[in-house]
Amino acid sequence: MRENVYFIEASDNERDEILCDKLRDLIQAEDLLGFVADKDIAALKTHFGESLKLGYPRPLYLKMLGEEVKNKGGAPFLTETSTLYKGKRDNAIKHIAHAHSQGFDFASTGMPIIMADGLFGDEEYDVSIKGKRYQSVHIAALFAKCNALVVVSHFTGHLAAGFGATLKNLGMGCASRKGKMEQHSTAKPKIVKKNCTGCGICAKWCPRDAITLVDERAVINAKECIGCGECLAMCRFDAVKFNWGATYEDLQKKVVEHAMGVCSLFQGKSLFVNIVTRISKDCDCMGHTYEKIAPDVGILVSRDPVAVDVASLDLVEKRAGKVLSQLAYDIPYRVQLDYSKELHFGNPDYELITF
Repeated sequence: MRENVYFIEASDNERDEILCDKLRDLIQAEDLLGFVADKDIAALKTHFGESLKLGYPRPLYLKMLGEEVKNKGGAPFLTETSTLYKGKRDNAIKHIAHAHSQGFDFASTGMPIIMADGLFGDEEYDVSIKGKRYQSVHIAALFAKCNALVVVSHFTGHLAAGFGATLKNLGMGCASRKGKMEQHSTAKPKIVKKNCTGCGICAKWCPRDAITLVDERAVINAKECIGCGECLAMCRFDAVKFNWGATYEDLQKKVVEHAMGVCSLFQGKSLFVNIVTRISKDCDCMGHTYEKIAPDVGILVSRDPVAVDVASLDLVEKRAGKVLSQLAYDIPYRVQLDYSKELHFGNPDYELITF
């Protein structure tokens, strides 16, 4: 049986205000938030973006969704988790202040921000799963206390997952700090000394202080390295190398098992929204200059996290006329989707319903 995936098509560079109104009409017409009961505590999980110039989901979408949850009698709040790497979002205080600067303040969204993993990202809840790598996964503690979940994701390329959307927002974005470290510990990078300029950018962004400069060249402490890939993303001189064959598959499978753990907490009480506009090569965590790699597609909505990602990927490739490995990183990127099917998590077969 196919899962319904609702599609709001966008013309390239269509205004968010227009798309948001269409999304509201869809949610009301199809009663997509009908699972929200009176007094349900509803977590609206999104990504606040790294800068105003990048392609994160805009606050007006969250404001509208919060209003629709309230219309059902629910009590919505915005939520996120802290990052492993240093920066504006590595603890709750900095992250919330950053979110406000990005336009996600109470005056703009009508909702408070409550970090799902506590002040320092270490408040967690162990969820039992029937995975092949894990029997339980470490999820941000707050999700276990909520009654409903709405996940708003931005479709992008990704240097290890191939692409990021709902599954990555669930698996990585809803994990505790320990859960994130477990997912990122797959492979370790190496420094190509002849390419290293000693600029120190990799050391600055390393979340574990695992990189130092010795004789004006970067050196990685393998015992401290967690394999997160920040050094690879930030290096401009091709001086960091990964054995992708050892990391992309494991990372994607770990993301899926963590996503499965989150979804197990919200049986029949979740909705997944993919914003497939401003599609960039890298995920919204990166501070790179934003550059579109494909025309805008639109918005996809489903109650199935796998179906909405499969449909989003299919439409991106159709609109661009290229496969994702030609648009972003040349690595296998459907591992996460195939593995979800292997675990009987979600449904990759979908019925696209254009609204």
